[in-house]
Amino acid sequence: MTSGTVITFYSYKGGVGRSFTLANVAVLLARWGYRVLAVDWDLEAPGLHHYFRTVTPEEPEGGVIDLAYDFLAGATEPRPHAVRLDVEGNTLSLLAAGRADDSYTDRMQRIDWADLYQRGFAYFLERCRERWVEDYDFVLIDSRTGISDTAGICTAHLPDRLAVVFTANEQNLKDVVDVVQRADEARDRMPYDRPRHLVLPILSRLDNRVEYQRAESWQRRCAEVVTPLFRNWLVKSVPEDLMMRHLTIPYVSYWSFGEQLSVLEEVVPSADQVSFALETVASVLAQQFDRTDLLADNRDAYVASARDRRRDFDLDLLVSSPRSALRVADQLVEELRGLGVRVERSSSGDLEILERTSELAEHLCLVVDRGLSRWQVTEVERFLRHTIGPDGGQRRLFCVLTDGTDPENLPGFLRNMRYLGLAPGVRPTTVARDLHDLITGTPADTADPDHEALRNAVSALRAVPDRMPTAARVALVEQTVVAMTTALDNGDLDALPDLSVDLTALSRPHAEDGRFPTPHYLLTHIQTLVDRIDRRIDASTD
Repeated sequence: MTSGTVITFYSYKGGVGRSFTLANVAVLLARWGYRVLAVDWDLEAPGLHHYFRTVTPEEPEGGVIDLAYDFLAGATEPRPHAVRLDVEGNTLSLLAAGRADDSYTDRMQRIDWADLYQRGFAYFLERCRERWVEDYDFVLIDSRTGISDTAGICTAHLPDRLAVVFTANEQNLKDVVDVVQRADEARDRMPYDRPRHLVLPILSRLDNRVEYQRAESWQRRCAEVVTPLFRNWLVKSVPEDLMMRHLTIPYVSYWSFGEQLSVLEEVVPSADQVSFALETVASVLAQQFDRTDLLADNRDAYVASARDRRRDFDLDLLVSSPRSALRVADQLVEELRGLGVRVERSSSGDLEILERTSELAEHLCLVVDRGLSRWQVTEVERFLRHTIGPDGGQRRLFCVLTDGTDPENLPGFLRNMRYLGLAPGVRPTTVARDLHDLITGTPADTADPDHEALRNAVSALRAVPDRMPTAARVALVEQTVVAMTTALDNGDLDALPDLSVDLTALSRPHAEDGRFPTPHYLLTHIQTLVDRIDRRIDASTD
């Protein structure tokens, strides 16, 4: 079982927006489907609970200081002091500093952390950590400022990662790198297996709206100072100053009043809003500091990848088609549904579908007839804006070409893709099966030849046209359908594959127009046989 990650949010000086950043990042990670625990370890000045006051169903009865008192009382296992928060139905909990009453200050000041460690509190704290990483994907610890016993617990003992929050002034920059170095040295002396820190430097409250040139200068200065913090995780091709821009949270005066969760109001933020930067920070944490070259290339796709990693989409696949290929697109959707794929066809001209293209389905399939329609170009642009690509994420773009479509006439980003081709006049059974295999990573029904024979028979029957070029062709189709019915009656499924191939060949379009209508009784017979086979397929699948 994969264990969670403990991340301490630390600042050398106060007033830099550390708690604000942590609280909003916690909400974002929970919204994206991660299990999150926020811990208020700023015991001398607790305040994290104020950010969650509107989503806290009950006041915390205990917290971090109660862990110390549990240990002093002889407990060998940590008691549950965290409270579940009501944030969009997701798993987000808060472990407060303690019960917020008149006794808190006295109880906090009576704790001697050095004495606790001499008594073996480190082992007890390790048990707490084990519980947290088992129950949560991310544990975000709000550490007190400066250098102290409790700050050392948060920066050296507990975390897997550090998020260092600072502002653009010399007081903040002076000791940012030194504090991290001291934390690493303290970890080296511990009896626990902890790797060296990965550190996320976060430049907070940068006012770049009024004093733009000064902001640019300070941003470069900050990137230079914290460059050592990037060395063990930032991809070498990504400049430090570019990454610092992605990790800069702008100053917006509206959010400086009180304790607020901006991400609950700015659900889809624009680039100049504070929640846009908070999304980027949360994404780097969710991606475990990885794939930063992709962040540099496409920030929106990087954020979408972090957000979608735990997301359940309404559909597995959305099929985009121009009007000229609607029939084959509908057939493709029908075949895919038969294989258990959750799929819909997008509607050209439907603005509501267009707005939801990037959110509705995990994957997008383009049915291309001669060339991309303008509508399809818009669809694929919106999808790719939130998708890292075939080698960088789970969401994928597929391309299916109708007969006669020249790949060389496709846009450059499609020419480099592997594409699937549709045979003229043949139902897209094979293409549907290939798409199923690509999406699921498993072959469709390869272990059951009878199942395969039934599906191919249904595809061939559904391909019978309403009109045929000759009366002899009508008679041959009728003979083949009767033979398929007999084979099914006798349980002779071995005969179905050859009969399906024959029927498919007879159903292909002819150079002459279809002058002879397929008799109504034959179409009814075909539909009855299709329904019968579908029921058998459903029964075997169940």
